[in-house]
Amino acid sequence: MTDESRAGLIRSSDAPERATLLELLFDVAYVAALALTSMRLAEEVTPTGAVRLLVLVMAIWWTWAITALLTDFYDPERLPIQAMIAGKLLGSILLAATMPHAFSHLGWLFATAYVVMHVGRGIVLVSVLRSNTARTRAARFLFWFVISGIPWIGGIFVEGWHRFGLWALAITIDYLAAAVRYPTPVVGRVPLEQYEKASGHLGERYQQFLILALGDLLLVPTLRIGGSEFTVIRVGAFVLAFVTTLLFWQIYVYRAGAFLQLVLHAKPGRITRWAPYTHLLMVLGIVASAAGLDLVIGRPDGSTPAGLVCVIFGGPALFLIGRTAFEYEVFRTVSWSRLGWLLVLVLVAPTMVFLPPVLVTATTCAVLLGVVISDAVQAGRGASDAPDLALRES
Repeated sequence: MTDESRAGLIRSSDAPERATLLELLFDVAYVAALALTSMRLAEEVTPTGAVRLLVLVMAIWWTWAITALLTDFYDPERLPIQAMIAGKLLGSILLAATMPHAFSHLGWLFATAYVVMHVGRGIVLVSVLRSNTARTRAARFLFWFVISGIPWIGGIFVEGWHRFGLWALAITIDYLAAAVRYPTPVVGRVPLEQYEKASGHLGERYQQFLILALGDLLLVPTLRIGGSEFTVIRVGAFVLAFVTTLLFWQIYVYRAGAFLQLVLHAKPGRITRWAPYTHLLMVLGIVASAAGLDLVIGRPDGSTPAGLVCVIFGGPALFLIGRTAFEYEVFRTVSWSRLGWLLVLVLVAPTMVFLPPVLVTATTCAVLLGVVISDAVQAGRGASDAPDLALRES
């Protein structure tokens, strides 16, 4: 028996792959985070507002992704890990609650919550783990979160673009350190074989989060129409929000969603390393789309400003880019039909300023429907090849 097994913290190979109830409760915090992000973007559809929200969303998403990796490597049924998840839950709620004011008077709380969550987790793991291998793994993460914590905390003491610059640097450090496997003095980088130890539990967690995120496309429009007068055109815009949600869901689950568990068992290291980045693009696409639908339901007719067109079209574009990149990482293939529909979005977007917002939204639904139909045709032609392709990639 290994030291890790004796410590009782490392997830065993025969552990259930289903998420625990505490993990699902942890995910609930992100319902509020995504909804607040979409509504905040709807309030400030400007380049400045968008880039500031991007940094905050990247921080919130990274907290979820690291926690998902934590519960895949360690046993979430053990009390120390449950305590960490509970602490992350509190921290995530603070991130969500303070996000609208992170670049003003509550910046100190946002940055402190983020740093304490990640550095605190590393300190606890390094303290309680008995195995040198497991302790070294935790130490690598701790080292880099301490490094990124310096600009995170530094941003508290400045304002405006200075705070944005420091926080952008901090989140870039977090993402780049993970991409290059946390190179750390003395102990080096995370060995590739450690990424291969990911289980089907991690794949399920990403699927669960994407379904949860899609709820943002229903929640935000529902809140908007609930506080507005019910008119035929506004109800039509709300129906388009519902259709958009279904189309996003279908695009995500096609092929990569269905075979994610298979690939994780065959070649888990690839997904472990790149799923956080590709799914971030999809989450950003969902957030932008929800913000656009919020604005469209609020004012479905009249002219459509260029900024609103960018949000309405940018959401599906980001989602399709992330979904295409994810498929490439899973199967090492590119869906040219999906890229073709992306090109349609780009070419059609400039003409949308001449249409009312509800018709602009209907146009994006038509493009997404085209993607779904193309996927269905492709599945009909080569459905039997997809599992074999995933196995060949192993």
